[in-house]
Order: sequence, then structure tokens, then C-alpha cells
Amino acid sequence: MSKQASKDTEAELAVRRLLHAAGLRYRVEYPVPGMPRRRIDVAFTRAKVAVLIDGCFWHGCPQHATHPKANADWWRRKLDRNMARDQETTEHLIAEGWTVLRFWEHEDPAQVATRVAQLCNMRLPKRDKTGPSAT
Repeated sequence: MSKQASKDTEAELAVRRLLHAAGLRYRVEYPVPGMPRRRIDVAFTRAKVAVLIDGCFWHGCPQHATHPKANADWWRRKLDRNMARDQETTEHLIAEGWTVLRFWEHEDPAQVATRVAQLCNMRLPKRDKTGPSAT
């Protein structure tokens, strides 16, 4: 299990590449405000949008989660705690005024990036590229 990536997973990198190509700028592995040792995979701090891309095994995907047979009780408790922590983090971020978008690692990165970009574009004011007008 130590070989399992906990950050910069293939799914995260694919989504980040698409968001960057769309002109969006973000923070990676951004600390959850007020919650030590918790991170937001992709954070849009001005828009207060938190994007979390959850691994199917570690976060209990209803479609793809597997349940190890060896030491099954320990794993069940471990994975249940992960899901409870996910819920607690989501609730905390919402209470702090963030919009939380959670996706599974198996979701299409293009569709994920489109949803994220749409929300960020709605939440961020459009910037005038011409700059201040000269009078």
C-alpha cells in the first residue's frame, strides 16, 4: 500500500492540466483552513472552490471499492474512518464559505475540468484585459 500515490495521482494531474490549459490558476495541496493535516487537491482560493479527487479504494467508491480479505476488520474500520473524515472536511469547508466539488478518480477528467471551470468562471469576476482606461 505504500506504493499508492496520495497526491499527484494520474487523475489529479489530468484534471490540473486541463484546468491550466483553460486559463485557470489554482493552488495544489492547499491546507484546509482550520484543520491541520488536511489538504485540498486543487484550490481556487479567490473563488473559494475546493476540488477533491478521491481514490476509489481509499474513499469507498460505491462502484469500484474493493474490500481486502486479509485483516478485513482492520481495513473496514480504516476505510470507514477515511469516509467519515471526508464528510467532516466537506462540512467544515462549507461552513467556512467554500464550495466543495468531490469527484472519483474514475470520472472523465475532461468532464471534471468542465464542471470545475464553469463554477469558477461563475464565482470569479471577469477581469478587464485592457487595463484601466486612460482619460
